[in-house]
Amino acid sequence: MFNLLFSSIISDGTFTGGEFFVSTIVALLCGLVIAFSFGIRNRCSKSLVITLVLLPAIVELVIILVNGNIGTGVAVAGAFSLVRFRSTPGRGQEITGIFLAMAVGLATGMGYVGIAAVFTIIISGIHWMMHMTKWYTGNETVRTLRITVPENLDYEGKFEDIFEQYLVSYQYEEVKTSNMGSLYKLTLSVVPKANMSTKDFLDAIRTRNGNLDISLGRKIENTDSL
Repeated sequence: MFNLLFSSIISDGTFTGGEFFVSTIVALLCGLVIAFSFGIRNRCSKSLVITLVLLPAIVELVIILVNGNIGTGVAVAGAFSLVRFRSTPGRGQEITGIFLAMAVGLATGMGYVGIAAVFTIIISGIHWMMHMTKWYTGNETVRTLRITVPENLDYEGKFEDIFEQYLVSYQYEEVKTSNMGSLYKLTLSVVPKANMSTKDFLDAIRTRNGNLDISLGRKIENTDSL
C-alpha cells in the first residue's frame, strides 16, 4: 500500500479520463495548500496567490500532453522560455513558491499524485513552521534613518558622536541632493541600542541639522528583488 502511494497512475504514456481528472484535482488541491502556506503572514499579492493555485494544474496538463512526444516537448520548452522575458524578478519566497508549484505540476502530470501531495505537505509545513516560530529573525532590528541637512552643513563627522551614543552600528547607504541642490538627504541603515529613547535620539540629531526633516523607520525590503 505504501509503495502504491509513490507509483504513477499513468502507464506507457497513455491516460484515461479518470486518471486525468484525479491528476488535475490533486494539482489544484496542492496549489491551494501552497498558496495558503506562502500567502499567510507574507506580503503576497492576490495575483501571486492565484498563480500558485493554478500553476500546478497548468503544468500538469502540459506534461500530460507532451508525455512521450519529443517534438512537442521541445516546442513547449521554447514557448515557456519566453515567459522569462515577460516577468519581473521576485523575492526569494515568491520564486520558491513558484518553483514548488511547478514541481508539483510536473509530478502530477507524470501521474505521481502521491509524491506531489506528500511533498507539498512537507515543504508547506516546514515553511509555515519557520514563519510561526520565527527561528531566524535576520535583520529585523535594522532600521532606516533619513536625515535632511542644508547644503552649507558639512555632514561628514557631524553626527557620528550621536550615533556612537545611541546606536550599536550604522552605515551610510545613500546621499543625494534635493530641492535644486539646497538640501542633502542622508539615508543610513542603523541598529539602535536596547531601550534607546527614539525621542532623545531624534532631538539630538535635529539640533545639528537645523531642525529639518528626520525619519526613523523599519527597514523595508525591496519586494521586487531577491
